[in-house]
Amino acid sequence: MPLLAAPPPRQLQPFRPRRAPAASVAPAPVVASVPFHGRSLMEYVRFFDLEIEALRGRDVLDVAAGPSSFTAEACARRIDAVAVDPMYRRPLADLTATVESDYARVEADTQARRRQIRVRDCEAVHPDLPDAMVFGSLTEALADRRLSAQRFLADFETHCPHGRYVGAALPFLPFFDRTFDLVLCAHLLFVEAARFDFEWHVAACRELVRVSDGEVRIHPLCGPEGRPYPKLPALRRELRAAGIASEVVAVNYEFFAGADTMLKLRRAPTAA
Repeated sequence: MPLLAAPPPRQLQPFRPRRAPAASVAPAPVVASVPFHGRSLMEYVRFFDLEIEALRGRDVLDVAAGPSSFTAEACARRIDAVAVDPMYRRPLADLTATVESDYARVEADTQARRRQIRVRDCEAVHPDLPDAMVFGSLTEALADRRLSAQRFLADFETHCPHGRYVGAALPFLPFFDRTFDLVLCAHLLFVEAARFDFEWHVAACRELVRVSDGEVRIHPLCGPEGRPYPKLPALRRELRAAGIASEVVAVNYEFFAGADTMLKLRRAPTAA
């Protein structure tokens, strides 16, 4: 795993506007509610296979970020990270209350699925991939995610007015084309696949690629029960027809059984 020590100060870069004019962005649709639940930079590094050193000074977008502390922790390491979530339109007090209610619900569900969880004190320990487990126990994992939410809430209060946290939802993001070097989206498209139809998935993927000047990474490619998204081949065909290349990549992390891959997207090379 890459070292996460803070680097020395770097030179300021010229200002580059990110936000698209309001008139050019379609209004965010009403979408089914998903749990407001997040994770730390440590988990992002593992399930997105990130190299922190390589991202310093780069523009990174975390989509459907929820109360993840990735953006707060990344910015502290001189990564120009921005987080997007429809819940960010709400005041801090509402977010704090939602963290408490949603975390209790997610934790109860995780305990009920204990047989699927790949931590060292659970039954689903992977015999061939011991390094794919970050946490020694389920209690440790849940506590880490609680800590992540607290980091998020503190950072949101300070930096939301500065544009670090943007209230928006897929498939409409309020950013110019090719704004970010890397775009991340975790635990939405395929974990919550039953909440959205196939057309939404196609539009969401195209929008993620639109705002990226490099690569999009999506994790995981299965639902919470571990079954792969059944329409992934059709989705990849639709994206290929739209000029978007895709690749399924294994990652050295698997919090629950089956969640050991990510989808990489980028604009397909054009013929000379």
